Amino acid sequence: MKLDYKKIHTLGELKVAGYKTKSVKDELRDNLIEKIKKGEDAFPGVWGYEDSVIPELERAILSRHNINLLGLRGQAKTRLAHLMVNLLDEYIPVVEGSEINDDPMKPMSRFAMELIKEKGDDTPVTWMHKDERFAEKLATPDVTVADLIGDVDPIKAANLKLSYADDRVIHFGMIPRANRCIFVINELPDLQARIQVSLFNILEEGDIQIRGFKLRLPLDIQFVFTANPEDYTNRGSIVTPLKDRIGSQILTHYPDDIEIARKITEQEAKLDSRQTDAVYVPDLAKDLLEQIIFEARDSEYVDAKSGVSARTSITAFENLLSTAERRSLLNGGNHTMVRLSDFLGIIPSITGKIELVYEGEQEGADGVAAILIDDAVKSLFPKYFPKINKLERKDEETVYDELLHWFFQGEGIELMDDFTDEEYKRALDSIPALNQLLKEHQPEYEVKDVYFLKELLLWGLVSYKKLNKQRFTDGFEFKDLYSSFLKDI
Repeated sequence: MKLDYKKIHTLGELKVAGYKTKSVKDELRDNLIEKIKKGEDAFPGVWGYEDSVIPELERAILSRHNINLLGLRGQAKTRLAHLMVNLLDEYIPVVEGSEINDDPMKPMSRFAMELIKEKGDDTPVTWMHKDERFAEKLATPDVTVADLIGDVDPIKAANLKLSYADDRVIHFGMIPRANRCIFVINELPDLQARIQVSLFNILEEGDIQIRGFKLRLPLDIQFVFTANPEDYTNRGSIVTPLKDRIGSQILTHYPDDIEIARKITEQEAKLDSRQTDAVYVPDLAKDLLEQIIFEARDSEYVDAKSGVSARTSITAFENLLSTAERRSLLNGGNHTMVRLSDFLGIIPSITGKIELVYEGEQEGADGVAAILIDDAVKSLFPKYFPKINKLERKDEETVYDELLHWFFQGEGIELMDDFTDEEYKRALDSIPALNQLLKEHQPEYEVKDVYFLKELLLWGLVSYKKLNKQRFTDGFEFKDLYSSFLKDI
């Protein structure tokens, strides 16, 4: 039943309107059922979970379970919890002045019961919007029972001249104040074991105990916990009795393919409209960016247990556009396109977000980031050009012979960081064999993206050890693999 919250201000008016008490878990369940029947998306803006996480989450909500979202960092666990707010009723009635959001039809705090006893049907009622019904706490080792459950407040006792035996001296913690709400505890394993124990009765029986006061408060809360599987062994663990009281544990994961990863990055990246207008990003550049993150997750240099957050690709995308934008501004231009050499600008976005194993530490964070870029180029290369085999027969002809011969005969080319777009295009167009290769193998490729593809071809030949790439302070030089060695003879 939909009530006109603007016209109902007292308990009596609420009764006349026929209001029925409903638990927060029933709200979530009923509203989810309506969305499923209408074919609506209950968790909009979350990509890649349509056939895995979201069905499990919906089953948990239909079962009225408290939920633990278990997964590596940057897997949208907190985002999913936030989106559950959309499944709550638009407004709910609350006894005015109640600390714990008492239901006027089913009060449980001393304050609400005494107020209703005194004023009866004239008890004032306020309305709480669903956006106010989300509470969140990051679990850290210094969190106390008083923070979560509550404590005796000596100042309140002194001001009201009450004995410490009077339950009115209690100051409620975050959990009681989140009554009739969704309450999220992030990184649950970081919560000390004795604090986790304090949640047992709340999850199972609904009663809480504060400094000897045994309060029978049947709190109405939808708990959502998040945890990183690494935490089970390294920093802490979820105590077994608490895990037993959590109805559903749902495993999250990273995107399975580049297309989904791109959707997430483009949706989440915080870009200035002037920036997006000034910088053109080829689709291939977007694919390469995501491939770098996929390489990081599989890299022997990166700690797989720690994971590589989706935030890495988001901030890397932001840095990529800023790198191109800065070059354009220095050159006095109003518009430019992303180049492959601009990807050096994303390295600071990667180094702070990956945990390295011992071998990675030996390479250094910047070195590992550069390796990941090269590996991504190597992975995408065969999708656009003929594959280069590791073992080739002696004197075997390949489609790249003419291009390699051009580098062997000449001095190579330089692609400087501060080249204008015209200078950049002129340098790449100066290689006839490069142009011919694209005509033969990518004849219908987007004209505006062709220069990025040309650069990818050069970087790919370097990654397959057919050309040499040397980094200067302010640019790259591509030349024959053995030219410098022959000149020294």
